[in-house]
Amino acid sequence: MATGDLLRRLAAALQSAHAPRAAHARMSPELSYGRHAGPAPATARAAAVIVLLFSRDRATGGARQWYLPLTERPAMLARHGGQVSLPGGAVDVDESSSQAALRELDEELGFTGPLELLGRLPNCYVFASNFLITPWIAATDTDPEWRPHDREVQCVFELPLESLVDESQVGRVTIERGPLAFGAPCLRVGSACVWGATSVMLGQLADVLRTL
Repeated sequence: MATGDLLRRLAAALQSAHAPRAAHARMSPELSYGRHAGPAPATARAAAVIVLLFSRDRATGGARQWYLPLTERPAMLARHGGQVSLPGGAVDVDESSSQAALRELDEELGFTGPLELLGRLPNCYVFASNFLITPWIAATDTDPEWRPHDREVQCVFELPLESLVDESQVGRVTIERGPLAFGAPCLRVGSACVWGATSVMLGQLADVLRTL
């Protein structure tokens, strides 16, 4: 699909009245009981993440390919340490959700280049940390160079959109939390495994892309 055509059609799909929500159930871990879909309690804190679409030449040659960046959190972090996630964080009192997403993109990956906000996906409630997350979708026509913040980002993965929409890339992983072990759907990104709220939000994006 042509570059401009993909962005135009994706923006139109994101602005439609009802974005797909099937991924909330399909990509949620066991024991979540549908809580990612909400409703969130009144005590939930607002947060935002951003999916930044960009294109690069394929390593094997041929046409350029679309990617999005994911970050692996340092294992030493008290919350979500070692997990793969999208750039994002809490919304400050003096900013909007989209402003928070752009600020976190700068703070975590050092990206301040030009971009276009295409729209947003349905909110995702993260019950473990009591955050109600708004996922924003953006695109840039630049070739980004990541400058990750080492206290927040262990490494950066670039996920091809072709892999995101490929259902064969969805697997399962066993998560251990103390004496508790449970299964979760996951997305494979090289040697990394994406599960939980991040996989739910990326599953939503995949569902939108499959309709284009």
